[in-house]
Amino acid sequence: MTFGNIVFVTIVFAALAKTVSAESLILPSRETPIPETTNGVPHVQLGIRPDPDISEKLLERVAQFPGVNTGPTRVSLPGAVGFQLEDGMFLAHPEVIVGGREFAHLHPDGSLHASLDPDLAKKAVQAGWAIAHPWAKQREGWGGFVMIYTPTNVEELDIVMELVAQSYNYVTGRAIIP
Repeated sequence: MTFGNIVFVTIVFAALAKTVSAESLILPSRETPIPETTNGVPHVQLGIRPDPDISEKLLERVAQFPGVNTGPTRVSLPGAVGFQLEDGMFLAHPEVIVGGREFAHLHPDGSLHASLDPDLAKKAVQAGWAIAHPWAKQREGWGGFVMIYTPTNVEELDIVMELVAQSYNYVTGRAIIP
């Protein structure tokens, strides 16, 4: 297989991953109250206390994604954990990377910022799982940049993990299942 064929297959695969995430993912409506957030940067939730066990489970699961390292964020508040893609890993949408190779990060309050396919971001907002980042309409390529609210139980963690996996899929062109 030549390099050109590999690039073509990767692009086709990226398009397929986008189609799956944006068009066929069904998000249930969030049943717990939607947290209030700040309207600027730093963009954080107000009055939320995360469950440390749920945050730990989320980090453990994200650390199992191929080519992802978790560690101090490069772009968020102190105490946030960045989800960094390894150097050399193909990026289907490099324009949505916030800084370095960080495709998402977990805040100390249990919420996350992540880059989603813009269509999926709209679904996540409509279903009560996320809110657009204040800069989403101001920066090129950030139309799908959202804050995903803190999961409050294991069932919500599963939905949040699906959104984080879809962020990974969108940014990398891969198709993992959390």
